Parts: sequence; C-alpha cells; structure tokens
Amino acid sequence: MHTISNKHLTIERVREIICGKEKIEIGKEAMEAVIRCRSYLDSKVEDIGRPVYGVTTGFGSLCNITVPADELSQLQHNLVMSHACGTGEKVRPEIVRLMLLLKIQSLSYGHSGVQPATIQRLADMFNNDILPVVYQQGSLGASGDLAPLAHLSLPLIGMGEVEYKGEIRSSSDVWKELGWEAIRLQSKEGLALLNGTQFMSAHAVWSIIKSKELSGWADRIGAMSLEAYDGRIEPFFPQVHSIRAHKGQAETAEAFRKLLDGSEIIKRPKEHVQDPYSFRCIPQVHGAVKDTIRYVESVIETEINSATDNPTVFPDEDLIISAGNFHGEPIAIPMDFLAIAISELANISERRIFRLISGQRGLPKFLVANPGLNSGFMIPQYTAASIVSQSKCLCMPASADSIPSSQGQEDHVSMGANAATKLVRVVENTERVLALELFNAAQALEFRRPLHSSWEIEKIFASYRKAVPFIQDDCYMHPLIEKTLSFLSTY
Repeated sequence: MHTISNKHLTIERVREIICGKEKIEIGKEAMEAVIRCRSYLDSKVEDIGRPVYGVTTGFGSLCNITVPADELSQLQHNLVMSHACGTGEKVRPEIVRLMLLLKIQSLSYGHSGVQPATIQRLADMFNNDILPVVYQQGSLGASGDLAPLAHLSLPLIGMGEVEYKGEIRSSSDVWKELGWEAIRLQSKEGLALLNGTQFMSAHAVWSIIKSKELSGWADRIGAMSLEAYDGRIEPFFPQVHSIRAHKGQAETAEAFRKLLDGSEIIKRPKEHVQDPYSFRCIPQVHGAVKDTIRYVESVIETEINSATDNPTVFPDEDLIISAGNFHGEPIAIPMDFLAIAISELANISERRIFRLISGQRGLPKFLVANPGLNSGFMIPQYTAASIVSQSKCLCMPASADSIPSSQGQEDHVSMGANAATKLVRVVENTERVLALELFNAAQALEFRRPLHSSWEIEKIFASYRKAVPFIQDDCYMHPLIEKTLSFLSTY
C-alpha cells in the first residue's frame, strides 16, 4: 500500500507502485490539506466580491464573463464534458494508470480546491483498476492537458468510458454495478482536474522507466555484437575515459569491461588495428544517452511533485492566484531531448547490425552458411533501417512549435503532449531495433565457436536460445523477431 503524501515521489517509487500493482491511500495530512483548501475556497466564493478566473468566471478567453453562484457547479460539469474532445489512438492502459496516480498526487498538496470525495474517487478508480478511456490527440500542452484530462475525469461525473475487467464499458454502468454515485463538481474543480500536466508527465515517466531498461539492454546487446564482430576491448579501458570525464561514458565503459570479463574471444589477438565507430565509440554514444536520461529524470521528478493546475489556491496566505503552472514547456523540451537521445541507441545499433551481416572478419555474408540460396539476415537490417529513419523524423522537436488558441488568450503553447506521444513511439522503435540487433548478434556469435564469450554474455545467449534458435536455412522470421521482443521484456 502506498500512502499519498507530500513526501518526494521518485520515478523509481512510481515504477514499484505500477509494476507491483500496489494500491494507494490518501494520507491523513494530505486529506487534511485537501479539506482545508476546499473549505477556504467555499468561504471565498460567498464573500470574495471580485471575479476569480475559473471559480466565478468562464474559461480561456471567456474569463471576463462572471457566472452566477447557483450555476458554478454546472459550469464545472460543462467544462469537463465539453473539453473531452480527444481523438486518435487510445492511450495504453499502463500510461492511463500513471495519469491517475500523478493526478491524485498533484491534487493532494491542497492548492487545487477539490472535494475530498473527488480525490478519493480517483483513488478508488486506481485501486479497482478502473481506467478511463483517453485518446492521444487533443492537448496543446499549455492550459494543462485539457482534452485528455477531460476524458480522464469524465467518469467522475458518470460520463465517458472506462476499461474495467478487460472490457470497455460506459462509466455509468460500472458505477451502477459498484453502487457508486457520480460526483457533483463544486466551484473550480473542473479546472483542477483539467488544468494539469499529467498526460505529458505520465508519458514521460513511462518513457524514462523504459529508457533505463533499454539503456541497459543496449550495453548487453552491444557487448554481444562486439564479441561476434571480434572487436577490441581497448576503447573501453578506464584510462581513455578518465581524460574525458563524462559520467555516462565512464559508466558504459565500466559496464562493458564487466560484461566481457573472462571472454576467450575478447582476449585473443586481433588482426585489425581498430573497430568502426559503431563499436569503438559505444561508450561515448551510450554514455551520452545515460546522461540525458539522468537529466530528464530529474526534471520529470520535479514535475510529478508539483501542483500544476490553475488558479492556484493558498489558504494560509489568503491568496487565489491565476498563473501558468499548467504550461508544459519545462517538460516539453526535455521530452524532445530524451527522444533524440533514445533514438541514438537505435541509430548506432542499426549500424552494428549492418557490420555483422556484411561478411567481414570471418563472418559469412548475411550470417548464413550458404548465402545465395539463402537470404539469411539480409532483410532484418532493412527493417531496422526503416525504423531508425522513422525515429529520425519523430525527433523533430514538438516544443519548437506553437499555435495560438482560445481567441489569442492562450497565445503560446508548448505542444508538450505531442512531444510526449512521439517520445513513446521513439522508445518503442528503439526497443524493436535493439531486438533486431540481439537477433543478429546471437546468430553471429555462433560462428565464433568453439570460442566462448564471458559468463555474462553466455548466460544471456543461453536464455535467448531457449526462445529463438540458430537459423541454418531461410525461415519465417517475423515470429522470431516477436519472440526476441518478448525476451527483452521478460529476461
């Protein structure tokens, strides 16, 4: 059980909650902060004597239109309902679950004005694995992730669809089945739910978790490829990296020395003086990715420990401030940065695949004993090249764009939601390319027998061979590639 509190929430802790399927509870201090803020807001609505954006007024460019007190609840209901304009592919369930967790965390600080019942219902949805149907397209990443967070919030008012027990159902039917009543939103609550960065930050958290896994796999697979290509160990010597002291570079070199410790192949005399960059510069490239992941993780951790809606309520200071914590720029740029970095893992991986099938250093062309009759591993390299090319296109920074909205009131937007969704796509693409490299590297390593690699590499190789066999003659490769992808997730 995880307790929602103001204690710093790390991405590693989020990973544990999601992967361990932990349930959550709203901590006592957090609920007290929520209650205090809501009580303060209710008292101010009665005697504030001036318009307050989103509390007693319309939204966006309608901020100058005051709404009567008896219509404030309908105002918030209409906001959630009318803003649910998402389209495109559905957001994957694990990211929706992250959205719920991060929205609850953000609301728990007591600066958003939600009712206790609202935040508790979100927690109940999380704990019962009731996941709203959210769509990928629709957010500008500036006034918060308005459209996707509206879809996330629709079930609170008994509308929209949810995925529950493997089925897509209307939330009203599920609520009836569970005996739950729809929430009647109070002043400001719709804005609290929709003005936030949880769509962007959930995608970022998922991508960081996955990127760290792939970074480790890039080292392990790269080490196997180095062995299969009969590469040299000298570029990984610590002396090289002590005079260019980038942390990730040194970490990568050390990882390779450990991975290849005890290898018969790496120790044998080499005829070639140096390796191509795709092998020789692995510490510099993989290391730069590690450093980027580390930086982006630090930024996203700040974001998921923040209140990001508008207006922001400060009960102790008697302040209600309309500002811009919902603007996605602080995380849009880092997400674009991470996409570029992760794409480089695939870029250099594809080049290693190309080397392995090129008929160099005693390896047969296309990694089959009888090329000509057999195409062997010719086309997996085509597939990898195609994927890498697509990722290069996806690395155009979304955060470099802005299109004004709401009649010009929202005249600069981050496009961080587009940065988020394409980041996920780049991460997925990189995983596929690394799988293709493993597919090739394991095949190539067989041609180095009877020599053996290190204990670490041979352990990975033996486990992989239980799923994917050596290919003697041409065969249907798609299922083997899919098994390789599965292996990366389960090893």
